[in-house]
Amino acid sequence: METHRPRGRGVTIEDVARAAGVSRQTVSNALNAPYRLKAETLERVTTLIEELGYRPDQSARSLRSGTRRIIAYPTPEDDPANPNPLMGGFLEAVVAAAGEAGYHILLVRPHSGQDQTRALEELIAARTVDGFLLSDVLHDDARVTYLAGRGFPFVAFGRTASEHPQNWVDVDTVQAMIDMVDLLAAAGHRRIAFLASSSRLPWMDHRRDGFQAGMRRHGLHGQEISAPGDDPGEIVAATRRLLGERVRPTAVIAAGDWLALGVYAAARAEGLDIGTDLAVAGFNDLPVTAFLQPALTTVRLPLRRIAGALVDRLLQTIEDGVTPQAGLLLAGELVVRPSSGG
Repeated sequence: METHRPRGRGVTIEDVARAAGVSRQTVSNALNAPYRLKAETLERVTTLIEELGYRPDQSARSLRSGTRRIIAYPTPEDDPANPNPLMGGFLEAVVAAAGEAGYHILLVRPHSGQDQTRALEELIAARTVDGFLLSDVLHDDARVTYLAGRGFPFVAFGRTASEHPQNWVDVDTVQAMIDMVDLLAAAGHRRIAFLASSSRLPWMDHRRDGFQAGMRRHGLHGQEISAPGDDPGEIVAATRRLLGERVRPTAVIAAGDWLALGVYAAARAEGLDIGTDLAVAGFNDLPVTAFLQPALTTVRLPLRRIAGALVDRLLQTIEDGVTPQAGLLLAGELVVRPSSGG
């Protein structure tokens, strides 16, 4: 069926509805709440939106709905000279997911010396944003406490405390680490060590819990060490002490890929071949891991699925007033490469 652009005026939502043989509300849902439509209906309507060149009046939509169609993302602190590639990928996925739903992402950061909650308060008071997407959520996160107390829409990448709204998405880190121990145990390893950083962050605790659960599952007792800080020299030194013991581990699972890099350096300093004398695994699948010699076995985070789930949940709260009653755990992907031997 050939479609024709109306002449002499801009394309309206009624034009799209008439061409698609649907109601005006269905077109609105395709733009604002696509999860409400059947897949074939959504495809037909969005195709006609593009063919006809319909562009909704954002200011009018904001006035009618009471929303600005803006999601605030308080960005974690980072070093511009050594940026976190994982969070860069996460931001790209979040911007794409929000854009598909017709929303924009506003990056925010507290002023120097400003309390985190003060920055959130200013945005709420100015009616600048419709909701917040939080990441790097801590055990007693002041941002979560503040937003929950205000009843303002938010979603978290990371688990919130039981007394707060459970509108969060996270990776099933415990199961991912159990899978990693399963992989090494199946290859015959019985002396498996776990290397973590000294920081007690929630996601690091979950990885430790998963390691311990995996070891118990196989009746094994692994050694756990923490590098004192994130300094590369300290990570290498702590790992060399571990590998220099009379009965050393035959495999090391690092709680993060950057820690695994220290294991590589320590192993080579001790004259050990990775993948042969020592199996090594990491977590996060940073881009560099595929180029190591040998390439690193690790866990990949499904960033696009995470971002899509976060945006979907937040929009349910913003547009429908529905807050999920339980958090959502998504599976990590085990990426097996030569560093784990076998």
